Amino acid sequence: MEKLESLLARLIQHEVEFVVVGGYAAVAHGVTLVTQDIDVCCRFTPENLARLEEALADLHPVHRMTIPRRPFNLARDWRPGLNNLYLETDWGQLDCLSSVLAVGDFDAVREQSVEIGLSSGRCPVLGVDALIKAKKAMGRLQDKLAAIQLIAIRERKNRKRTASGKSRKDQP
Repeated sequence: MEKLESLLARLIQHEVEFVVVGGYAAVAHGVTLVTQDIDVCCRFTPENLARLEEALADLHPVHRMTIPRRPFNLARDWRPGLNNLYLETDWGQLDCLSSVLAVGDFDAVREQSVEIGLSSGRCPVLGVDALIKAKKAMGRLQDKLAAIQLIAIRERKNRKRTASGKSRKDQP
């Protein structure tokens, strides 16, 4: 997990526009499942992808869904309509998505994100409600298990708010 968080630090340092989604986002909210990669939703513009390429340059990124695995090269890879990048780096897998199922495109995802403090800095992460929708829409067993835990986390937070005498609308 440490190397995955270092990947996020790289994205933050290079000012890549992204939101953490998927399993790592669920873990950031308190889910106990283990994840082997980081999924991010990012803006698929040449400028943002150039920042991504720069952030990963010395980590030897390759397309993990191609045979043979081709090095990530924005000059060669970028084209209008590019939606996803599935990369393997020296520090782990990074999946870059232009949209999230049941949530929407980057702007919709960003609107439904929250900032979470990681050791690498403040990081945008898909909010619990949107993450539950996305996990339910994926339909895989691991996503269903994550959704169950996320619902329990949300309910526990709501009970704490109620117990403290504050309603949801009283919260900042």
